[in-house]
Amino acid sequence: MTDRIATPLRTRAIMETYGFNFKKGYGQNFLIDSNILDNIADAAGITEDDTVLEIGPGFGALTQVLAERAKKVIALEIDNKLIPILSETLADYKNIEIINQDVLKCDIEKLAEEKNEGKPFKIVANLPYYITTPIVMELLEKKNAVQSMTVMVQKEVAERMQAGPKNGDYGALSIAVQFYFDACINMIVQPSCFMPRPKVASAVITLTLRDEPAVEVCDKALYFKLVKCAFGQRRKTLLNTLCNQGGFGLLKEEMTAVINSAGLDEKIRGEAMSLEDFAKLTEKVYEKINS
Repeated sequence: MTDRIATPLRTRAIMETYGFNFKKGYGQNFLIDSNILDNIADAAGITEDDTVLEIGPGFGALTQVLAERAKKVIALEIDNKLIPILSETLADYKNIEIINQDVLKCDIEKLAEEKNEGKPFKIVANLPYYITTPIVMELLEKKNAVQSMTVMVQKEVAERMQAGPKNGDYGALSIAVQFYFDACINMIVQPSCFMPRPKVASAVITLTLRDEPAVEVCDKALYFKLVKCAFGQRRKTLLNTLCNQGGFGLLKEEMTAVINSAGLDEKIRGEAMSLEDFAKLTEKVYEKINS
């Protein structure tokens, strides 16, 4: 087995050798605890049959562990200064392909066709805090190319992903994730496991694609528009948020009647509504605006 990249000594040596400095703009915090990396690979359930898509390999610490278990690892790295470093640190591995690309500009579905025979990837990543939600939301849109996601994120973001109604962490992200995926926090990771140290704790969360969405809805676009509106002004009632920013073309009295017909009190707030509640509301709003 090749020596682990994920140690403080090796990480500092790589930085000195290549004159590398961490970039705040890319949210670079590299893991330096090899045990955590093994735990991430365990949580992702990586086997020799899998082609893994990694986002943000850094110096290749997690990539190395994944490559020792997977058939192949495709790693997307936005920082072009890391590409020559990765070619050196991962030189012993023939089942790794590094692509210098921003995940938000990458056609994941096309990549799955080209690199994985059209089959969905298991995605593994230590995601930058500042752009976690946009990346996760983008990957949710590409769910046909995603079998599962096991990602390291800020602890509070992981808690939002798996939160339920009447929980302060519950919101539009919770519903978007849980609509398509089962969410499970695997472990909490302390700042001391990174270089440089972040100011807050992290968490590893696994999102596994459901066979079917959590709820059946008549119009997905309308469903998520209602969700977005309901949480756009969290402290306002459902009635007020829908009337203020929904653009549904309904008078307040009409919207009140629609909400009530879904079995909901117009004074309810989005944070108290389940995925099923939003599905019922979607049906009634759809019926009204298309009648």
